[in-house]
Amino acid sequence: QVQLVESGGGLVQAGDSLTLSCVASGLTVRDYTMTWFRQAPGKEREFVTALRRNTNTPNYVDSMRERFTISRDNAKNTLYLRMNNLKPEDTATYYCAAGKNLILSSIWTPRYYDYWGQGTQVTVSS
Repeated sequence: QVQLVESGGGLVQAGDSLTLSCVASGLTVRDYTMTWFRQAPGKEREFVTALRRNTNTPNYVDSMRERFTISRDNAKNTLYLRMNNLKPEDTATYYCAAGKNLILSSIWTPRYYDYWGQGTQVTVSS
């Protein structure tokens, strides 16, 4: 049984940093495209950043490229998202997702992913 468990969210002030974690079980993270999405209230789920399988080259949304960093620890089977200089507009539930055989054009779209975590809430106050 596959499980993705996110943690590390919380209430922070604008300008603060957070690191989110996604611990995977039942799959090997290096064999999947591992992605962070986020969803704010009343909005659609939004791609944040991804690490495609067997690569260390991330994909980012341009608006988040300078502040967010995705990484993967294969030994711990864990995905991370480091978020710096957080802004109130970053407030959302952040989800970890895994997709097995995704081509590059598909990684941006939630419906192509096979597995999802339950999400972790990030709230940034101004």
